[in-house]
Amino acid sequence: MNIVMFGAGALGAYYGGRWAEAGQNVSFLVREKRKKQIEEQGLIIHSVAGDYQLDHPKLIVDPDEAEACDLLVLSVKGYHLNETLPILKKFVASGARVLPLLNGIEHIYRLQEELGEEAVLGGLAFIIATLDEKGHVVHTSESHDIVYGPLHPSQENLCAQLEQVMQNSNMKGNLSRMISKSLWQKYMFITAFSGVTTAANLPIGRIREQEDTLLLFRSVLHEMATLANTFDIDLRDEDIEETMSRVSGLSFEATSSMHQDRRKGLNLEVDHLQGGALRLAKQSGLSLPHIETLHALIKPFESGNPTTGTK
Repeated sequence: MNIVMFGAGALGAYYGGRWAEAGQNVSFLVREKRKKQIEEQGLIIHSVAGDYQLDHPKLIVDPDEAEACDLLVLSVKGYHLNETLPILKKFVASGARVLPLLNGIEHIYRLQEELGEEAVLGGLAFIIATLDEKGHVVHTSESHDIVYGPLHPSQENLCAQLEQVMQNSNMKGNLSRMISKSLWQKYMFITAFSGVTTAANLPIGRIREQEDTLLLFRSVLHEMATLANTFDIDLRDEDIEETMSRVSGLSFEATSSMHQDRRKGLNLEVDHLQGGALRLAKQSGLSLPHIETLHALIKPFESGNPTTGTK
C-alpha cells in the first residue's frame, strides 16, 4: 500500500515506521525543521514492542513530491487542522483516502464537508509515545493500536486492504464495523480525561482519591453520552461504567497528553476537544455545564505559558 503520513511526530513516526518495517511504501510529509532533524538523527523507534530504525525514510515537504498515495494518515494536532485542508484536497483529488487519527469528533464532520464523505475514513489511535531530544520515538506502553473502519460503503475495499497490512505489521489493528460509535466512545473518555487532569493539574491517581473530583469526571462522561445520543450514537450507562473501570485501572501517575502539554507550556487542544463538544451541543440545543466550566478553566493555558498577572 502507498501510505503518506501527514506529520511525523511521535504518533506519525511510530505508525509510519511500523508500516515501513512491514514493507509498505511509506512517505512522511513534514515541515523543513522536522525533515532536517530526521536527516541528521535518523528515524528511530525505541519501543517495548521492539526497536526499529528506518534507514532511508522518504521525507517530503511538498505534496507534489509524493508518489502515488492510496491512504493519507493525518496525525496532526487539532489546532493545525485548518492549515492541512488545502493539502488534503490535493491528495483526495488524486484518488487518496484520508484516515484521521486526531482525538475528538468535530474534525470528522469538517473533513467530510471539505473533502466529501467518500474520502474520510474513521480512525482512532491508542498509544503512549513521545519524541526525545533527538526526535526519536519513545514508545513506553503495551498499547500501540489503531482502530479504523468505513464511514462510507465505498471504503470497504480499502479497509480490507488495510486489514491485511495490519496483520503483517508490528502493531495492533482493529477493523471496526461500528467506527462511529468507537469514535464517540473515545471522545467521551478523552473529553473527561484531558479536561479534568488539565484543569486540576493532577494525574489520574490524585483525582481518583478525591470523591468530588471523581464525580466531576463521571458527570462529564454523562454529558458526552447525552451529546452522542443527539447524533444518533447509542452510548448508555454501561459505556460510562466501562470507561470508569478503565480509569480505575490506569497507573497513579497516568495523565492526558493535554495535561502533559500544559506542564510543558505548549499549545493545548482545548478548543478542538472541549470547545468542539460545546459547539456541537449548541447545534443540538444542549447545555453541558461541567464541560463548559472545564473549558473556561483550561482556556487561559491554550496558547502556552499564560501571564499570571503578578510581577
